[in-house]
Amino acid sequence: MKRIATMILTLVAMFSILTACGTAEDKGTDQAKDQKDTLVIGIDDQFAPMGFRDKNNEIVGFDIDYAKAAAEKMGMTAEFQPIDWKTKESELSSGRIDLIWNGYTITDERKEKVLFTKPYLENAQVVVTLTDSKLKKLDDLSGKVVGIQALSSASDALNANPIKSKIKTVTEFKDNVLALSDLKTGRIDAVVIDEVVINYYMSKEKDTFKLLDESLAPEQYGVGVKKGNEELLEKLQKALDEMNEDGTAAEISEKWFGEDKVLK
Repeated sequence: MKRIATMILTLVAMFSILTACGTAEDKGTDQAKDQKDTLVIGIDDQFAPMGFRDKNNEIVGFDIDYAKAAAEKMGMTAEFQPIDWKTKESELSSGRIDLIWNGYTITDERKEKVLFTKPYLENAQVVVTLTDSKLKKLDDLSGKVVGIQALSSASDALNANPIKSKIKTVTEFKDNVLALSDLKTGRIDAVVIDEVVINYYMSKEKDTFKLLDESLAPEQYGVGVKKGNEELLEKLQKALDEMNEDGTAAEISEKWFGEDKVLK
């Protein structure tokens, strides 16, 4: 009798172990599934109107709505991760984020580091100053102090223009908000900035800023995907194409820009 009781206890113990293992495996599978269904998107949360924090500290913007809609088409959920824009490619290659999606300019140098979707929005690098400034054209920047966002396409555009050698000082900022703040207080004379961005601020702060007559460089925005992840790139591009076809992209653009500016 004692022997039978021992055997029963042993079987119960083994069953408990197998059940626990099964539960752990199921839990691990569920967690992996959850992770797979989430698209982690790296953004600069000070880049209005593409991606920024509103008065309630909520992350909003054109790219935010655009990414959410694309993720839904892909059967996924978008999760936005504010990052230091200077380290965006490192964040992507390390796997901490799945996409760079926040007014991310397509350049030859960046193509060597990431995969890009087709361009979805036209942009240009322009120079902004205060409305009462005497600066009117690029040559007027000679001997002046100019601000830019660090490691941005604004920096590339400025470096490629002959006026760069005539500028007294180029001051780098973490984001455009800080650069525009220094412009308003007179610590710098002008800022090289995305046209999409400064148009938004000029609509909010009327009679504060003006653009110089000449722009530095035209450019296009795309979404950055990790090198080697062609499967995700193809899935994302399919979603973006569907959004163009069914009017979703146009609707989001109308909301943020008052017109359909999305490239087809």
